[in-house]
Amino acid sequence: MHGYAGQILYVDLSTGGTKTEPLSEEFAKKYVGGVGFGIKTLLDNQEPGINPFDPANPLIYIVGPLAGTMAPTSGKYCVFAKSPESYFLGEGYSTGFFGPELKRAGYDIVVIKGRSEKPAYLWIDDDSVQLIDAKHLWGKTTWETETMIREELGDYYIRIATIGPAGENLSRVACIINDHWRAIGRTGLGAVMGSKNLKAVAVRGTHDITVADPDGLREHCLELYEEMSHGSKTLKYRTLGTPANVLTLNAAAALPTRNYQSAMFEGAETVSGEYLNEHFVVKIQGCEACPMRCEHVAVIPEGPWKGSTARLPYEPLMALGPFCGVDRLEGVIKAKELCDKYGIDAISIGIIIGFAMECFEKGLINEKDTGGLDLRFGNYEAMVGMVEKMAFRQDIGDVLAEGVKRASEKIGKGSEGFASHIKGVETTGYDLRGLKTCALGYAVSRRGADHQRHGSYGHDLSGEVDRFKVEKGRGKLVMEDEDMYCVFDAMILCKFNRRLWNYDTIAKIYREVTGIPMTGEEMHKAGERASNLGRLYNIREGLTRKDDHLPPRVMKLPIPSGVAKGSFVSQEELDFLLDDYYAARGWTREGIPTIEKIKELGLEEYAPVTKPKKTKKE
Repeated sequence: MHGYAGQILYVDLSTGGTKTEPLSEEFAKKYVGGVGFGIKTLLDNQEPGINPFDPANPLIYIVGPLAGTMAPTSGKYCVFAKSPESYFLGEGYSTGFFGPELKRAGYDIVVIKGRSEKPAYLWIDDDSVQLIDAKHLWGKTTWETETMIREELGDYYIRIATIGPAGENLSRVACIINDHWRAIGRTGLGAVMGSKNLKAVAVRGTHDITVADPDGLREHCLELYEEMSHGSKTLKYRTLGTPANVLTLNAAAALPTRNYQSAMFEGAETVSGEYLNEHFVVKIQGCEACPMRCEHVAVIPEGPWKGSTARLPYEPLMALGPFCGVDRLEGVIKAKELCDKYGIDAISIGIIIGFAMECFEKGLINEKDTGGLDLRFGNYEAMVGMVEKMAFRQDIGDVLAEGVKRASEKIGKGSEGFASHIKGVETTGYDLRGLKTCALGYAVSRRGADHQRHGSYGHDLSGEVDRFKVEKGRGKLVMEDEDMYCVFDAMILCKFNRRLWNYDTIAKIYREVTGIPMTGEEMHKAGERASNLGRLYNIREGLTRKDDHLPPRVMKLPIPSGVAKGSFVSQEELDFLLDDYYAARGWTREGIPTIEKIKELGLEEYAPVTKPKKTKKE
């Protein structure tokens, strides 16, 4: 096969056994890669209703058909498992160099089941697959682990995906880190890895990746590289990076601040992309096959944390900055560095700490609970201290490491009313009260609160629609976004260059790489298939219409000031939006894909999951 490595690797950690199966062209064309491969493989290898920490919950590493080729921004991979945070679909995407290396080792999919009796890491060296004792690595940070494995195996260019102490301690917001700063960051997949006693996956690949039409691909890619490196559509990423969003969203009263108490932050200027670049950024770099170079590396130049370093995109900056009322970038950078070292999701941890700060100010928790930390909004030193407590489950950090939903249920006293999550997954960087198309995208997202599965904030912020109104057609907009994003997540491509692609151009580059006939219409259908497959998986795991919800504050607390003053999403508006979206999808009013839609997409084998479940009485 061209593009694809052509193999699926199965690893049983309990026995140490491995086996491979060929990847068929029929499977490849139907599910494309990435998200399609991930959900399909999870459905076929995981029993319904399983506990995410059960050894039988598979942890699945996947690359896309373009990984390792010259196709721009294709150096990505993804990981799937049942999420220990939402108990629905767990999925995460990361860039860097790990994905292409896995492809060069000869695998498109790696399915890891079981639980090692003692800490181990998986060493994939082309056809040689081994489990190696990792007792000496247990307790080490992700950065230490990368260095130690490379020294142990004698090759600096080995690529490693690893967990830190947070994953080992089964924090439900633990992530998987590769290439120092890159994260499989959401839905707690680092905890699944920790539950398996799997410290890391190390990969070295030496196989060539062939493409079907190298001349055509080269010509096509040169055009894309030129646009990405010089064009206006990617300018933001090449200059300020995503932190450019801070001032834009603050002006729009769409910047989540102090645990959703406000949508504007008075300290926005000092945590902006402009301020970050001027005072802290020392290097701008890119991932494999990427001419945009959006990775802004920040270093603290002086003070007690001098030399601390982090890659700081907008979402973690928002969560550890405005959401916690913090206006000191030194604190944000240090907290993000600890998140990367300890292997904990920087978005979720900021949202959880912001929640804990409000609990502290309301007297629901105190310094005895926090281990002496004065956990008030704006106290960046206390925020940094709480990152460590959550990673190691110390004091109240033990409760907070369960995620904001479970933490609020344990703390109680009305705190559930200001816990910011959807399907158990913490919200991200857009205040949904004044972005009503975006609010729908978040509510129906298959992996919980998420801006990366739909990008529907674009319709609201661009003025394409009236962002303060709810009207028919928003469901179709979200559906179209989701299907296109599924194609990006299948290929797997970086969404920062999404304005340069459509279904026809993606299908063209797919043909040039794989040689498999594919039209733009067929590519669109593959995206729709993946969207529906994700819904079917979640329904199988118990999802109903009530799980397509919004955080309480989005629906009950109007934005207090700014151009969006008074905005919120009522239950009536959410119900209207859900009805509109389900209808656009061809689903029932309960959000269940119809048999007609399932047959149209060739997913008949999963039709039984849509049937009503029998109760014990029945």
